[in-house]
This record gives sequence, C-alpha cells and structure tokens, in this order.
Amino acid sequence: MVSLKKKICNYIAKEWISKSKSNRQFADDHGIDEKVVRRILKPEGSGISLTTLERICEAREIKISELFQMIGE
Repeated sequence: MVSLKKKICNYIAKEWISKSKSNRQFADDHGIDEKVVRRILKPEGSGISLTTLERICEAREIKISELFQMIGE
C-alpha cells in the first residue's frame, strides 16, 4: 500500500512539477528549496513536511483539503 505522503509526492511530481519549466522554477514559484523538489521527485519516496505542503498549496491558491480531494484521499 502506498503511503499518503508518497501519494502526495507522486501527485505533485506528476501534475505540477513535471509541467513546470524546471525544478528550480517550481521551487522559486512555490517558496521552497530546490532540494525539496528533488526529494519529492525521488521514486523510492520521500516525506513532505506540512510546512512545505502549505507553501505549495498557498502558492497554487488552494486549500490542503482541496489537494487531498485531487489525489482521492
């Protein structure tokens, strides 16, 4: 079973980061460090902190609850 953190990372990687100009651009646009973007993209999975999740959602002008609906949780 895939963990919730990995589902979130997979969604962000597939739907948002991959459609960005670059990892750096995504990081800059969302107020996070580029190394965090690289951790999100790791296939073996990496956790994502609530603070990072809040920053990404804030930059996208969505609530965290809306993100959970997008990923089906």
